[in-house]
Amino acid sequence: MDDAAPTDQLADRPLAQPSHARLPPDDPDYAEICAVHQAALERGEPGYLDPHSGLYVMTAAVHVERGFCCGRGCRHCPYVA
Repeated sequence: MDDAAPTDQLADRPLAQPSHARLPPDDPDYAEICAVHQAALERGEPGYLDPHSGLYVMTAAVHVERGFCCGRGCRHCPYVA
Protein backbone atom coordinates (compact mmCIF):
# COMPACT_ATOMS: atom_id res chain seq x y z
CA MET A 1 0.00 0.00 0.00
CA ASP A 2 1.24 3.48 -0.84
CA ASP A 3 2.05 5.90 1.97
CA ALA A 4 0.16 8.75 0.26
CA ALA A 5 -3.46 9.29 1.23
CA PRO A 6 -5.98 8.63 -1.55
CA THR A 7 -6.87 11.81 -3.40
CA ASP A 8 -8.78 13.06 -6.41
CA GLN A 9 -6.34 15.88 -7.31
CA LEU A 10 -4.05 15.20 -10.26
CA ALA A 11 -0.29 15.55 -9.77
CA ASP A 12 1.51 18.41 -11.51
CA ARG A 13 3.27 16.39 -14.22
CA PRO A 14 2.50 15.06 -17.71
CA LEU A 15 0.09 12.12 -17.76
CA ALA A 16 2.68 9.90 -19.42
CA GLN A 17 5.31 10.55 -16.73
CA PRO A 18 5.13 8.18 -13.76
CA SER A 19 5.68 9.35 -10.21
CA HIS A 20 9.36 9.09 -9.26
CA ALA A 21 8.19 7.36 -6.08
CA ARG A 22 6.57 4.60 -8.15
CA LEU A 23 9.12 4.33 -10.97
CA PRO A 24 12.39 6.16 -10.32
CA PRO A 25 14.19 7.52 -13.41
CA ASP A 26 17.30 5.54 -12.47
CA ASP A 27 15.37 2.25 -12.71
CA PRO A 28 17.17 0.22 -15.42
CA ASP A 29 13.82 -0.40 -17.16
CA TYR A 30 12.53 3.19 -16.90
CA ALA A 31 12.87 4.13 -20.59
CA GLU A 32 11.35 0.88 -21.84
CA ILE A 33 8.45 1.03 -19.38
CA CYS A 34 7.74 4.67 -20.27
CA ALA A 35 7.83 3.81 -23.98
CA VAL A 36 5.31 0.95 -23.71
CA HIS A 37 3.10 3.09 -21.45
CA GLN A 38 3.21 5.97 -23.95
CA ALA A 39 2.37 3.60 -26.82
CA ALA A 40 -0.62 2.23 -24.90
CA LEU A 41 -1.81 5.79 -24.17
CA GLU A 42 -1.51 6.75 -27.84
CA ARG A 43 -3.49 3.68 -28.91
CA GLY A 44 -6.15 4.40 -26.29
CA GLU A 45 -5.54 1.05 -24.62
CA PRO A 46 -6.36 0.64 -20.92
CA GLY A 47 -3.03 -0.97 -20.11
CA TYR A 48 -0.02 -2.93 -21.27
CA LEU A 49 2.00 -6.00 -20.36
CA ASP A 50 5.07 -5.09 -18.36
CA PRO A 51 8.01 -6.00 -20.61
CA HIS A 52 9.87 -7.75 -17.79
CA SER A 53 7.36 -9.14 -15.32
CA GLY A 54 4.58 -9.90 -17.80
CA LEU A 55 2.04 -8.36 -15.41
CA TYR A 56 -0.79 -6.22 -16.76
CA VAL A 57 -0.32 -2.54 -15.85
CA MET A 58 -3.09 0.05 -16.20
CA THR A 59 -2.31 3.33 -17.93
CA ALA A 60 -2.59 6.72 -16.28
CA ALA A 61 -5.60 7.46 -18.50
CA VAL A 62 -7.56 4.61 -16.88
CA HIS A 63 -6.78 6.05 -13.46
CA VAL A 64 -7.97 9.50 -14.56
CA GLU A 65 -11.23 7.94 -15.76
CA ARG A 66 -11.67 6.35 -12.32
CA GLY A 67 -11.42 9.83 -10.82
CA PHE A 68 -9.38 9.19 -7.68
CA CYS A 69 -6.31 7.44 -6.27
CA CYS A 70 -7.18 4.05 -4.82
CA GLY A 71 -4.06 4.05 -2.62
CA ARG A 72 -2.79 0.68 -3.88
CA GLY A 73 0.53 1.91 -5.27
CA CYS A 74 -0.26 1.80 -8.99
CA ARG A 75 2.78 2.53 -11.17
CA HIS A 76 1.11 5.15 -13.36
CA CYS A 77 -1.19 6.75 -10.78
CA PRO A 78 -1.66 10.34 -11.99
CA TYR A 79 -2.68 11.50 -8.51
CA VAL A 80 0.63 10.83 -6.74
CA ALA A 81 2.88 13.87 -6.47
